[in-house]
Amino acid sequence: MNSRRTTAAALLLAAFMLVSAACGDGGSKTQADTAAGTSTPPASSNTSSTGTSADASKSKPSETPAASTNGQNQASGTAGVKQTAQTDTKSGKKTDDIQVVANPADVAVLVNKTNKLPDSYKPQDLVDPNVPFTFKEKLEKRKMRKEAAAALEKLFEAAKKDNLPLAGVSAYRSHETQKTVYNRYVQKDGEAAANKYSAKPGHSEHETGLAIDVAGSSGKCAAQDCFGATKEAKWLAEHAADYGFIIRYPEGKEGITGYQYEPWHLRYVGVDTAKAIVKQGVTLEEYVKNAVPVTKPKS
Repeated sequence: MNSRRTTAAALLLAAFMLVSAACGDGGSKTQADTAAGTSTPPASSNTSSTGTSADASKSKPSETPAASTNGQNQASGTAGVKQTAQTDTKSGKKTDDIQVVANPADVAVLVNKTNKLPDSYKPQDLVDPNVPFTFKEKLEKRKMRKEAAAALEKLFEAAKKDNLPLAGVSAYRSHETQKTVYNRYVQKDGEAAANKYSAKPGHSEHETGLAIDVAGSSGKCAAQDCFGATKEAKWLAEHAADYGFIIRYPEGKEGITGYQYEPWHLRYVGVDTAKAIVKQGVTLEEYVKNAVPVTKPKS
């Protein structure tokens, strides 16, 4: 009888030890998975001695709104944008910050490869400037913002008086239109080549309603390198600033603007700003203090 009781007690003790051992393995596995990053870290964790939470936070886009500015103050800093850290989906590494413009209606707004417009932005004061274009159709690319359109009319009138009549080639483009344009160039020349002369949707000045490509009234060399050698291009380089426009992508500044030389691409920034930029011999990127520099495309 005593031996049976002893045997039963021994069996119960052995079973208890097996259950305890099984629970210990489960706990160890959970800790190991967390350390390896295979389980979800607590939402409230911001730092970790193992680096797990820090790495997780790096992979998430961060948006930090900055104080907005008006057109007169934008040149003093990068206020008026919010930074968005992007992650390369292939490598998982953080790429250059993209700044989303908080004041897209500012006439001095900086839009380039690192500064983008909100996807939903559309200028509210688009009009058709009373100037000739190289096409007859009533298309959206005739339109410009009201202030820029009025200035363009004066610029065209002055060029005509100097016997160098001009014509518009392409002004405003919607976000969707720019997406179509960019994708078409990528299909035609490849992404690396397209990035040298075409902007991704949201990054195009044409979407601001403040930019326009121009040519001589004959349309010869429209949006082509040969336009730079024309009398019209030389006249624009000398007089565009008097009407608030700059040659947005000047020769020799490709490493700063991110785009090749485009003597036909005019950007309205206002007379005072345009004259200051020309006098200093700088680009809009250089004029806007503390702006994130646009490095020369690798491709």
